Formats: sequence, C-alpha cells, structure tokens
Amino acid sequence: MHQLTVIGLGAGDFEQLQMGVYRKLQQAKKIYVRTMDHPVLHELVAEGIQLESFDNIYEKHDDFRPVYEEIVATLLDYVEQEDIMYAVPGHPLVAELTIQLLIEAEKEGKVNLKIEGGQSFLDPIFGALRIDPIDGFQLVDGTTFSAHEVNMHHHLLIAQVYDTFSASEVKLTLMEKYREDYPVTIVTAAGSVGEKLRTVPLYELDRAAEIDNLTTVYVPPVANRDEALREWSTFREIISTLRGPNGCPWDQKQTHESLKRYILEEVHEFLQTIDEQDDEHMIEELGDVLLQVFLHAQIGEDEGFFNLEDILEAVSAKMIRRHPHVFGDITVENVEEVNANWEKIKNEEQAIDDTTKPLLNGEYRAASSLQTSYNYQRRAAKVGFDWPTTDGVWGKFVEEWQEFRVEVTNGTNETRLDEFGDVLFTLVNIARVYKISAEDAMLHANRKFARRFAYVEEQVMAGNKDFKAYTFEELDAFWNEAKNQEGE
Repeated sequence: MHQLTVIGLGAGDFEQLQMGVYRKLQQAKKIYVRTMDHPVLHELVAEGIQLESFDNIYEKHDDFRPVYEEIVATLLDYVEQEDIMYAVPGHPLVAELTIQLLIEAEKEGKVNLKIEGGQSFLDPIFGALRIDPIDGFQLVDGTTFSAHEVNMHHHLLIAQVYDTFSASEVKLTLMEKYREDYPVTIVTAAGSVGEKLRTVPLYELDRAAEIDNLTTVYVPPVANRDEALREWSTFREIISTLRGPNGCPWDQKQTHESLKRYILEEVHEFLQTIDEQDDEHMIEELGDVLLQVFLHAQIGEDEGFFNLEDILEAVSAKMIRRHPHVFGDITVENVEEVNANWEKIKNEEQAIDDTTKPLLNGEYRAASSLQTSYNYQRRAAKVGFDWPTTDGVWGKFVEEWQEFRVEVTNGTNETRLDEFGDVLFTLVNIARVYKISAEDAMLHANRKFARRFAYVEEQVMAGNKDFKAYTFEELDAFWNEAKNQEGE
C-alpha cells in the first residue's frame, strides 16, 4: 500500500514556516493542497515546487462537508497509484476535517497515513490576544457550532469564519447568549507580519473588512455574573449561594417536604399561562418551575444524597432507553405503537412481580389527591378491574351520590366525609373513562370561578361597595352577566 503523508503549513507566512517542514516540501515531487489560499504556498510556487489544489471542489458544493468528503475520496484514489503528500493550513490535527476523515479511512484499512508537523493557529492566537488558555477555552467551528455549546465563562475561539456570510451566521448564533454590543475581537493572520486585531461590538462582526480565510473570532469570558444570566452554571451558582452560609435564611431552611406545595403551585400557574397563550408570562412561570427543580437538586447535594448531574443522567438515560425508535433500531408506525413501546419498556424497568409487589405501589401522589385517584383506577383497570361498559361507571356514580344524600340527612360528619369521598372517586373514574384530566378540569373550574367572581366584585365596588348591601339574587345576576360576556 502506498503512503499518504500529511504535512501542516503552519499558521503564518513563509518566514514562520518550520525548517523541517520546508525541507520536506522541497523534497516532494508533487504536493496536493486543500486550498491555495495560504501565504506559504505562493513562495513555494515561486521556488518551482509543483502544487495541485482542490479549490475547484469548493465551487461544486454549498456545504463544507461534501467538499471535504470529495477531497478525501480523490486523495484515496491518487494514493492507490503512488505515494503522495497532502498539505493543509496550520497543524493537520487542529480544525482540519479532511484529516479526520482520512484517519477514519486509515482505521478501515483504506490508507497508510503519516501525519507530520506544522504549527497550529492556536499558539499565535494566544500570543496575539495575550491570553492564557489554562483559564479554560473553547475552539469551535463557525459553520456548525451551536449557542448551547458555548460556555460564557471561557475564552471562545471561533474558526472557519472566512467571509461576511459566515460572520453573519456566527453573530446571530452568539446573540442567542451574549448582548448585542458585547466586545469581540477579529484576529487575522495571527503570528505573521500581516497580523491584525480589531475589537468591535458583536452586532458589527459581519461588517468588518478584515474577514478572510485567515480570520479567527475571539469572544472573551464574561466579566461578571450579570452578563452570564443565560448560562446554566450561573443559575446553579445563584441557588447554591442562596442556600449557602451567607445566603437567604428562607432558602437555607427549606426541605423537600416544605417545598412540596410550592412546586404544585408553580406548575398550576404555568398551566394557566398555556390556557392564556401568554408567551411572556410563560417564560416567567417556567422559570419558577425551574427554580423549584434547582432548589430540590441543591438540597439533595447539600444533604449528600444526589445532585443535578444525577438528575440529568437519570432522565437522559430514560429518554434514550424509552425511545428506541429514535435512538435505536426499533421501527414504529404511529403514536399508538410509541405508547405501547413506552409502557412495555417502563414495565420491564420496574420489573413488577405480581406476587410480591402491590399493584398500586408508586402510584400515590402527595401533592394531588385527584391524580392519586386517577393513578389507582388506571392501574386497576389495566389488570381488568374495570366496568365493561360506561353504563357501569355511571351507575356507580348514581349509587354513591344517593348514599351521600342519605348521609347528609341522617349521618355524621365522619360518614358524610366517607360518602362524599366515594362520590369524588367515581367522578375521577368518569373523567378517566372519557380521557379527561380531573386535575386540569378542577384547575379550569377554579380559574373560571375566580374570573367570574372578579366581575361580581367589580360590580359591587362600582355600586354600593359592600356585598352586604346586595341580595343573593342581585349578586347572582352579576354572575350571569359574567357568563353571558363569556358566551356561555
């Protein structure tokens, strides 16, 4: 098998080229280069060294990936005939996808690969910017990176920013986390005699004239907490501080038990914003729900039982495990098959042993008696303990209602409580049969009552300003006005 030698041209001009690299280039009969757009290559051509570039392949494709794949395929064809040398900008193993593709080909036994030096652009970049990477830095590809990957507390270097369009894409991505006037530095030809640095506000990034294939964009770490409010680690730090020795007395004394009612309240308030279709309010209420999650995670960490990473690992693993049609090789045709798979996998995980574990274990919900009732009846129905028709469900409700009415007249507080509970239980079962969430229905009824009663209160305040001054019939008339305004 012939050998494909890869060599790096460095990040600077001809004067920065390493002597060993220069000698190898001189000795080569012919050199294939990814692109001629590098200052070293013009000097080599002037010395009579034969070069063949792949610049024409760039013109055939709209995306970089197919460009690099075609370059690699061409190199593999050439190396079948003879030993060849392939030269790339910088260091071959830094931000060079064609080399990564060649390494994959080597693992498959398709090529005998030899990779040799060449200074990467990182050293001159660090020197030009006067930064120490030990503080933490990220190197990302400007054509593919996502704002979700960016850590605002690290030095951020963005390569592959080669023209106005790519700079515009980078700008829009960064604006998902950074303010629009955040300072960014455009570094061009770092380490060469033509080195240029220009710091501009983020919104001007795509208007700079210096952008070319030797450009790297630098985004410095945020200077303070208030500039990193879109960073997950910032929120975690805030919660940790609130619970810490110098934090808030209220947050410090909270427990999982004391927070139970708050998480339920916040979820209900968020559900209301969904009904109202209020996006701004939805952001606020989702934040309140997230606050509860982080508080419970911090309490778990403070007590030494679990932390946020444990929660993330558990839920991520569950989502991957229960979606084999997405992350595995299972095929599904519709939502019904997805749900069937979900239940099957869930039952396998729980490994329920009918002889040792009660069926209703794990179905109790301390925060919602309605949800607990629904869970119990749903689980019982799955094993056949259910009315065969809806007539049986309605008949049971009528029976319990009649028993409750008898206790209202002749019973005690205890018997009334017992029979009224039976009535509610049968109502939840009716909701289950007709695929209605009893919890959502109750929330909806409460909101409707509050909305209509607010109208009644407005009318009272606009009149005599005292409820006692009105008869029930007058108040009920206000209520009916509110209903009529809602079209009911």
